[in-house]
Amino acid sequence: MESTRANSVGADLHLDLTGSRGRSDLVEALHDSIRSGRLLPGTRLPSSRSLAKDLGVARNTVADAYGQLVAEGWLVARQGSGTEVARREAPITRTQQIKPAPPTYRYDLTPGSPDVSTFPRSEWLAAARKALTAAPHEAFGYGDPRGRIELRRALADYLARARGVRADPERIVIVSGYVQALSLLSEVLYAEGARTLSVEEFGYDLHWDIARSRGLDVVPLAVDDQGARTDQLQGQAALLTPAHQMPIGVPLAPDRRTQAIEWARTYNGLLIEDDYDGEFRYDRQPVGALQALDPERVAYTGTASKSLAPGLRLAWMVVPQALLEPLLAAKRTADLQTATLDQLTLAEFITSGHYDRHVRRCRLHYRRRRDRLVELLAVRAPGVTVAGISAGLHVLLDVPGDAQDMVDRAARQGLGIATLDRYRFHPGKGERQALIVGYGTPPDHSYSGALDLLCQVLAV
Repeated sequence: MESTRANSVGADLHLDLTGSRGRSDLVEALHDSIRSGRLLPGTRLPSSRSLAKDLGVARNTVADAYGQLVAEGWLVARQGSGTEVARREAPITRTQQIKPAPPTYRYDLTPGSPDVSTFPRSEWLAAARKALTAAPHEAFGYGDPRGRIELRRALADYLARARGVRADPERIVIVSGYVQALSLLSEVLYAEGARTLSVEEFGYDLHWDIARSRGLDVVPLAVDDQGARTDQLQGQAALLTPAHQMPIGVPLAPDRRTQAIEWARTYNGLLIEDDYDGEFRYDRQPVGALQALDPERVAYTGTASKSLAPGLRLAWMVVPQALLEPLLAAKRTADLQTATLDQLTLAEFITSGHYDRHVRRCRLHYRRRRDRLVELLAVRAPGVTVAGISAGLHVLLDVPGDAQDMVDRAARQGLGIATLDRYRFHPGKGERQALIVGYGTPPDHSYSGALDLLCQVLAV
């Protein structure tokens, strides 16, 4: 068996030829490469002269093979343009699975997404140019799995003043989104002997699934108007949203914060703090990070997904010293390091003041959206009770009727909203009829239409 690289003109084919190396062998090898999808439609092939030279066969052998495949419709030959793979529909094999597309809505008010139309393109581009120009050569090589020191220093300063986090740049780890942060922490916890993770009874099932996939048994904590019931904590670790419970929208009460820290100290436990939208506070003073109460018992996690855009895939952890080395070992085997250029750009974006200005603009933008939503509901859906409005990017609506029926009717009209039950650890076991409505999306030009349709659904 011999592998060839046809690199003179056109694509590198990497054909494996066996047997007599005649026309039939070449035809079969090209057939297999096209049918498997390795040679995509439109791929330009080398000239017959180049391929014959690389294969060590006569040029006529290649020309005849090309001719046969052209006649069969697998290749297309154009005068002056060479030969390329034909554009044809690939047959669906038995092993292919057709997955249903996720639902799409004319207006999407499901929670969890910011208004990505506010992404500061000009400022980000300016920061990227400056960061790229100033970056040392070593920044483009393999580096510290914790991430670039420039970003870790910028985050240490920002988190200390904006969120009250006690952050040392040496204990900050940059990751590719919150999902990776939770995955790595769950993996390390299991390796360190943890088997049970307490979680709030309302949250994202994806997060619970991540912990389960790393071997942890996930158990729910009840949630009330004071936040998670920390008197129910069990196991060796807990995942909490203390600044703004997702999706109920309340902060963790001060006495429960203290209780959670005492539990972690008593049972040598770890609290994972998910500070997913810590920057967006409207009607009350910002709630400081739980991590400040005991940095050795709390792993703080934050993300750029809400403040900037989910597509950046940038998040960070501030971890206890005891977990730093095992976490970095897990990070090395996961992806070695997070993409450097975006880290450098975010570092410049923060230190230049662009990030603070952007957050202030977004805070005002979202507050206006929230106020508009609340005012409209008071007039057009007076039977609805609005809660959880002092922070974040969503509201909780207690509705006089069947919440799931409202969601279904909204979907038929092209509006995406969600029930509170959708975020319950045990769906279907609660009697509260409530909806979770996000106001981060859609963009401004569609927001009025989305609110109008929402009020129509709620008024029925």
